[in-house]
Amino acid sequence: MDTTTFSALAEPNRLRIVDLLANGPLSVGEIAERLQLRQPQASKHLRVLLEAGLVEVEAEANRRNYRLRIQPLQEMDAWLDRYRQIWNERYDNLERYLKKLQEEQKESSKFEEE
Repeated sequence: MDTTTFSALAEPNRLRIVDLLANGPLSVGEIAERLQLRQPQASKHLRVLLEAGLVEVEAEANRRNYRLRIQPLQEMDAWLDRYRQIWNERYDNLERYLKKLQEEQKESSKFEEE
């Protein structure tokens, strides 16, 4: 798994930009306004996201609209899925263990009452 995607998303403003673009394409001005950033700051973050392959830019008249690219996010999701499965198994094991402990405690408290 290429760590460029994770590095790009590690910065809070870039993560907020990705969240915004999940709703559709936006210009740098719209992004800057919605996130209350100066336009040069928004442009800098968009350049990092562009270099990481997370966004693409489309020229429309005198506007540049940025949109999310789904492929890097799908690759990240596939990589994370392996760990999701591991944690789900561990939680299932923990749940079984806790239920077993509860049953044992119920049994021992019944035994003590008699």
